[in-house]
Amino acid sequence: MFEKKYHNLFDFAKIFILSGSGPMPLRFRVSNVFYQAGEHRAEKVADLFAAIAPRYDLLNDLQSLGLHRLWKRRVAALAGAAVGKRALDLCCGTGDIAFALAQRGAEVIGLDFSPKMIQVARARNRRFKLLPGMDRAPDFIAGDAQAIPFPDESFDIVTVGYGLRNLAGWERGLREMARVARPGARLVTLDFGKPPNPLWRRLYFLHLKCSVPAMGWLFCRQPQAYAYILESLRHFPEQSVVAEKMRAMNLANVRHINLLGGAMAIHYGEKARASAPNATS
Repeated sequence: MFEKKYHNLFDFAKIFILSGSGPMPLRFRVSNVFYQAGEHRAEKVADLFAAIAPRYDLLNDLQSLGLHRLWKRRVAALAGAAVGKRALDLCCGTGDIAFALAQRGAEVIGLDFSPKMIQVARARNRRFKLLPGMDRAPDFIAGDAQAIPFPDESFDIVTVGYGLRNLAGWERGLREMARVARPGARLVTLDFGKPPNPLWRRLYFLHLKCSVPAMGWLFCRQPQAYAYILESLRHFPEQSVVAEKMRAMNLANVRHINLLGGAMAIHYGEKARASAPNATS
């Protein structure tokens, strides 16, 4: 048994190192599997998350050594979640950011278009303990982050974690976030980034190409789903471009925070109040 597993893992590593050349049966060139630009992208991403939902949290912990939990709590802190605030967490997945917002007292709705991920989030919700001052646990609903099913100016906080990069149109996702945000509301995103240092970026991308899919193969037999991270990141703009788009949308106090040398990034902005000047830096 051990020898057979080791042989398979050796073959897997060799495929990635040699870029998949040769007659070997396993090919993990993911652009033809889960990544597809254009209008059909949502279907591919839905298939991806349906495949990995049961072990999504485990793989996140392994990939980041648990750091993703700290980053998500930082998102909740930057969002200013508190009792009396109404928050929307887009692409909520299994609910990490939604729960972090709720633990600070906010009334939270988590939205995701993957039924499997919503199913896991709702299962976790049954174990969520209300804190003093909280009226209810988060609600989790199915929906499209590019066509949010809420009226304009409905929320004090709008967040998205590891989701903007997965949308067919990330700019449209930002516009929808701003639409449902009230004046003065905080918009906060968390996602993979592109390190500005060329050497660190090269090493980081190599990690995403080899190590992360290997974990996906070992723990859920889905290397393509985790190789998708690099494929989608290659088509996603650098942090400064996202920040500039937020400024172009007249969001105030826009800034981005690089984590791990830019391997991850948080973007922050506020929907300007009618009487407040917009940020220019």
